[in-house]
Amino acid sequence: MRPRWLNGEAFEYFRYLWDEPSTQLAIIFVGGEGCHTVLRREPVLSSRIFIWQRFTRRTSSEVLEVIPRFHLLWADADPDDTPSPNSHAAHGSFRAWVQLSAHIGTALARTGRPRVDLELLCWAFSRLA
Repeated sequence: MRPRWLNGEAFEYFRYLWDEPSTQLAIIFVGGEGCHTVLRREPVLSSRIFIWQRFTRRTSSEVLEVIPRFHLLWADADPDDTPSPNSHAAHGSFRAWVQLSAHIGTALARTGRPRVDLELLCWAFSRLA
């Protein structure tokens, strides 16, 4: 859930659900920069948060290691092309890599090409919001 979109009543409801023994509920709040500030403004809820975890973007070397395992279409990609999507579009964001992979999958299916190439990457970059 994105905390900035929630009002005090929503936070109070989450606190109620959390405190109700029969719910056995786990709630995960995910947000961008500053989201912890929003949650900390609700002390009855923030005091119940077990872990505050910060996630950062992946480095280029982490991308080269992880992304080919994430989706098979990147496993066959030319390693010289793989850093390009990260520096031009994804910037270490897994969400952007998911979008990029979906567009590349569509392009591979439509063109019948066997693997990712620079032309497909450029097309996929243009499709990212």
